[in-house]
Amino acid sequence: MRTNPLLIAFTALVMVFLVAPLVIVIGSSLSDTSFLTFPPRGLTLKWFANVFEVDAFRTTMLTSFELGVFGTGLSLLVGIPAAYALNRFRIELPKWLSSVFVLPVLVPEIVLGFSLMKSLTIGLSMPYFTAMLIGHAILVLPYAVRVVGASLAAFDFSMEDAAISLGSPPLKTFFTVVLPNIRSGVIAAFILAFITSINDVSVSLFLTGPGISTLPIQILAYMDQFFDPTVAAVSALLMLVTVVVMAGVEATLGLTFLTK
Repeated sequence: MRTNPLLIAFTALVMVFLVAPLVIVIGSSLSDTSFLTFPPRGLTLKWFANVFEVDAFRTTMLTSFELGVFGTGLSLLVGIPAAYALNRFRIELPKWLSSVFVLPVLVPEIVLGFSLMKSLTIGLSMPYFTAMLIGHAILVLPYAVRVVGASLAAFDFSMEDAAISLGSPPLKTFFTVVLPNIRSGVIAAFILAFITSINDVSVSLFLTGPGISTLPIQILAYMDQFFDPTVAAVSALLMLVTVVVMAGVEATLGLTFLTK
């Protein structure tokens, strides 16, 4: 089978388009200059150390991880039962109901963020962290419903029926029969939702307030005052977190599939 040279060239261009920005960010974070530049002039790790010396970065980094973990957990608490109902009772439920759970993806994030600000922080006078937590949970809910739903679509519900017919309570059956068979989908949904949450800007921008912010918002605020490689360093750390999380999930999913 002959390989088309144009296809190879196109694939190479796509790879360069995807990888080049990452190389530029990492290279700029290692530069020994007091301003952002690429290619780097000298190599140093001092800008990575400077990330942890800035109080605002440390605080917002912790806030972003808290929102990522708890917001994703909240979305899964809603998304898993929703995905289960949509697949288990797909005939009884109206077809349009599944579209409701993808609205946070279809609606522009700026519109979603503004709506949440008006309804939560202004309308209900909700604390900023609580409003951001709900906002992030709503933002990543489609990932929970769709990814878990894809796993449930391949699940044989006759196994659940058999367990119930043998006397197992429905709730216990869900946790002992259904959930173990879709755990790979749950893990994948958690990862996709977590990565989306910690990198979100648009929704968080409307829900931040005095004394609370997220790391992406703090990066934007830092760039208004400074233009040193610290911004590139913290961006590189965010990429590293994403890669580590994805690698961990791949290893976890691999072990999951081996034990199934």
